[in-house]
Amino acid sequence: MDTYRFPLSIFRFSKNGLWTIFLMAAFPTHVWTILLILQDFAWVAERNNNWDAIGVGAYGLLAAFVESVFVFIITILLGSLLPRQWRENKRLTVLSILIFVVGIWAILNQLYFLIGLNIPRFIFQFLINSAHPLQIIYILCLVLVIPSVLLPVYFVSRSEKALQVFQDIIERLSLLTMLYLIADFGGLVIVLIRNI
Repeated sequence: MDTYRFPLSIFRFSKNGLWTIFLMAAFPTHVWTILLILQDFAWVAERNNNWDAIGVGAYGLLAAFVESVFVFIITILLGSLLPRQWRENKRLTVLSILIFVVGIWAILNQLYFLIGLNIPRFIFQFLINSAHPLQIIYILCLVLVIPSVLLPVYFVSRSEKALQVFQDIIERLSLLTMLYLIADFGGLVIVLIRNI
């Protein structure tokens, strides 16, 4: 077997398929990172100067790139669990949906702490009075997360129209994510300039 094609055959994805998965792994991470950079730019620039604020943003973009690589690797490994009879485009779509759902839940988790929300008092009191509060929290999380993962996957696996809609979205987001990767390269250049 050709050494170049061997890694691709293990995970049953073409080069374009792997590139698409990487772009989808990078999208939610970069969107959230860019929003955080824009939120923090003004106060960092006010505290120090604009160049330091740009430097903080550059480090954020590099961290987003590393996180994207990590998400990509995990996604590829999970892709080996999908049914072998599915076409590549269906597997790519399902994996992209999983990336988005997990990304949205991670963003909501961080947003909860950034905004400083508190658990409503009656829920907090209920958890304190229950014998197993951690089990209740886990069950509640599963009740929310499992349908958000399974419903889109079910529709894509059953409906060609849903599959086509998601593929169109993935194609558009892929173009946008390439711009984020160019920004990553710019961030790398800025980090190198600041550290020379």
